[in-house]
Amino acid sequence: MNRLLLSLLILASLFSNHRVSAQSLALFDDSKVSSVYIEIDPDSLIWLYANVLSDQYLKADFIFSDGQFSDTVLNIGFRLRGNTSRYSQKKSFKISFNTFASGRKYQGVKKWNLNGQHNDPTMVREKLFYDIWNKCRMPNRRTSFVKVYINGDYFGLYTGLEDMNKDWVTNNYSNNSGNLYKCTYPADLKYLGLDQNSYKSINSGSATGGRAYDLKTNETADDYSTFVQLVAGLNAASGAQIADQLLQVVNVDLYLKALAIDVATGNWDNYAYNKNNFYLYFNPATQKMDFITYDADNTFGVDWSGIDWATRLSTNWIHPTQERPLASKLLSVPQFKYRYYQFLDSISRFVVHPTVIFPHIDSMKTRISEAALNDYYRTLDYGYTFDSFLNGFTSTVGDHTPYGIKPFLALRSTSSIDQVATFLSKANPRKNMELPIFPNPASSLLFIEQGQYEHIEIIDNQGKLIVFQSILPHQNSIEIAHLPNGFYNLRLSGKTKTSCQRFVKN
Repeated sequence: MNRLLLSLLILASLFSNHRVSAQSLALFDDSKVSSVYIEIDPDSLIWLYANVLSDQYLKADFIFSDGQFSDTVLNIGFRLRGNTSRYSQKKSFKISFNTFASGRKYQGVKKWNLNGQHNDPTMVREKLFYDIWNKCRMPNRRTSFVKVYINGDYFGLYTGLEDMNKDWVTNNYSNNSGNLYKCTYPADLKYLGLDQNSYKSINSGSATGGRAYDLKTNETADDYSTFVQLVAGLNAASGAQIADQLLQVVNVDLYLKALAIDVATGNWDNYAYNKNNFYLYFNPATQKMDFITYDADNTFGVDWSGIDWATRLSTNWIHPTQERPLASKLLSVPQFKYRYYQFLDSISRFVVHPTVIFPHIDSMKTRISEAALNDYYRTLDYGYTFDSFLNGFTSTVGDHTPYGIKPFLALRSTSSIDQVATFLSKANPRKNMELPIFPNPASSLLFIEQGQYEHIEIIDNQGKLIVFQSILPHQNSIEIAHLPNGFYNLRLSGKTKTSCQRFVKN
C-alpha cells in the first residue's frame, strides 16, 4: 500500500457513513485480524528508530479497520515500547489517544500496546498466555491480533494489548481509587524498612530505567504506604498466626492461582523465578494487594538459561538461591500450599491440557497464518521463515525455543499433574473418590474433568434438581452464571461411571 492510497483511505474514513453512524468495536475481537494504519512524518519515524530508549510521543494519524468499519483518529501519540525489543529489528509500539487530545479514548481505551513478538516464531505465545489467564477467571487482560501498516508499508503481525492503567482498573474493580504498581526487575518484594523512599529509589533493570516499583495511578500523591504495608506484612508474618497475618495483606488465592498459571505455562520471567513482570493493585474494597502477571512472551518452552521448563518441579518453581517472600511465605503455610497444588492440578487438567487447549491453538494458527506469511520484519532478528512459524507449534525452532508449543504443553501438563498427585492424595485422602472441578467456589463457569459421562445434574441444597442436560463431545465446562448463590451438588453419570461433588456458586 503506497502513501497516496493510505491518504485516500483516511479521507474515505473521515467521510464514511460508518464513521458517523457506528464505530468499530473490534479492538479486542478474537474472531478476526483487523488492520491498523499509522501515518507519521517520515522524519519523525527516523527519529524514533534513532532514539530507541525515548518514551516521547510523536504525532501521527491512526486508522483502525476491522473489515466492516474503518475509524480515523487524528493526532494520536506514537512511540516505541518494550525492553530488549527496542533494539530488535521488528519494533513494538505504544499508541496514546489522549496525549495530544486530553481525555480522549478510542473504543474505551486511552492507550494501546502493539507487541511485535520478534523472538517467538509462532507470534502467539503472549496472547495464548492471556487467553489462559482469562479462562482462569483472573483480572481480565484484553488482547487481539492486528496487522500494522506504517506510512503504507506492512510492518507485520502484532498482538494488541490493553494498557495497564486507571482505565484497566476501572474495568476490573468496583473501586478504582487504589494504587496500581508496575513491578520490574529486580522487584523481589524484600522488606527494607518503613521508609517509602527505600522502595522508590530501587532502579528498574529495564532498558528505559525508572523505578522497579513504579506507581501507575495516583502519581501526583506518590504515596507508597499501601506498598510498604504489603512488604512489612510479608516480613512480619510468622509463627502460629502466619496464615491470618498473610490473609490481612494480600489476596492469597489470586497470587496462588497466578503462580499456578505461570507454572502450567512455563512462565519463568515472572515474580517467583526472575523477580520481574507483575503489577500489584491495592484493592480498597478488600484492603488487600492483588497480583497480576504481565509481559508473558517467555512462555510455553521459551528458554534463555538452559533450564527445562517443561519438566521442572512444580513444587520447586521459586528461584533456589534468592529471596521471594511473597511466594515463599505463602507456600510455607500448609493450607496455602495445598490450595496452590489444587489450582495447578485443575489448570493442568481443565485449561492447558492438550484435549482442551490444542483446538484453540489450531484456531489461532489458522486465523493469523496469512498475516504471518507476509510479515517480512519477523524474519530479521532470528532468521525465521514461514516454515519456522508452522514448525514452532510442534517442534524445536532455534536455541531459545527448544519446544514447540504443543509438545511443551503436553509434557508440562502431565508433569504438573504427576508431581502434585502424591501430595494432594496424602493431604486429602478423599480426593480419589471426588470429581475434580475448578474453580470452587465458582461464579460463571465450572470446569469438569472429562470422563465416561453422558449427563450433568445440578441439585440445590434442598434436593431440588436445577439442571439436567446431556454432555456434548469434548465438553469440559458448565455454565452456572444463572444459578443463585449457594451450595449445590454436581452429579455426572454415564453407563459405567457416576461421580459427585459439592460446589459453591458465589
